[in-house]
Amino acid sequence: MIEADEQTKIAHEFYRNALQLLADNNFSFLVGGGFALRRYTGIFRDTKDLDLFCKAGEYPRMLKLFAEHGFVTEITDIRWLAKVYKDAKYIDLIFNTVNNICTVDDSWFDHAVEGEVYGIPIRFIPAEELLWCKIYVQNRERYDGADVNHIILRYGHQLDWKRIWSRLEQHWHLLLAQVLSFQFVYPSERDIIPRWLFDTLMEKAREQYELPLPIEKVCLGPIIDQTQYETDIREWEYKVITMRTV
Repeated sequence: MIEADEQTKIAHEFYRNALQLLADNNFSFLVGGGFALRRYTGIFRDTKDLDLFCKAGEYPRMLKLFAEHGFVTEITDIRWLAKVYKDAKYIDLIFNTVNNICTVDDSWFDHAVEGEVYGIPIRFIPAEELLWCKIYVQNRERYDGADVNHIILRYGHQLDWKRIWSRLEQHWHLLLAQVLSFQFVYPSERDIIPRWLFDTLMEKAREQYELPLPIEKVCLGPIIDQTQYETDIREWEYKVITMRTV
């Protein structure tokens, strides 16, 4: 137990020093992950890493700064992720999502929420963007549907649902599925979901049968899971399309 507590202390000091370094050098970043989830739901998790969100143009400069101060850095996935290491501890620098949909832009900062982590003033990613990112995490190794339900339950009355709709209108099926999941899990809290949104989603569901089927044989599964739909693409001849929202 003493060793585990010491490792936790070392990790927290690493995160605190990294945040302070970025703050001292006037970098624009947002804290996400478990810290943001705690801010909006009250759920505490002993986080194994620190998720920092930034615009794509910022992460190379951040990596340079960390490298100059003795940290190990890597561009893990040029599409969305870089990392900063110290021993076995690491920080994720996130500027997009693996499906190339949730790109960090100025609007994230416009709606960010001020807070504090390890005594350092920071800004959290907006609850709407936290929900938006998590709704696409539906794979075998990790499914964030419960996190989304908890965000709605604990913060739903403060959410900007019109902005959530603008983010997810293109993939309204996922939002409808999440709404129905929430209503199943929390039947007494049904009305946290605005009636206009529910009606809009149900109308979308009805109207889809009045439209022609897509000409191409497409599988959108890789948008939410990058591994379990390989058979569809490689053997069953479905085309894969990674789509973006406006």
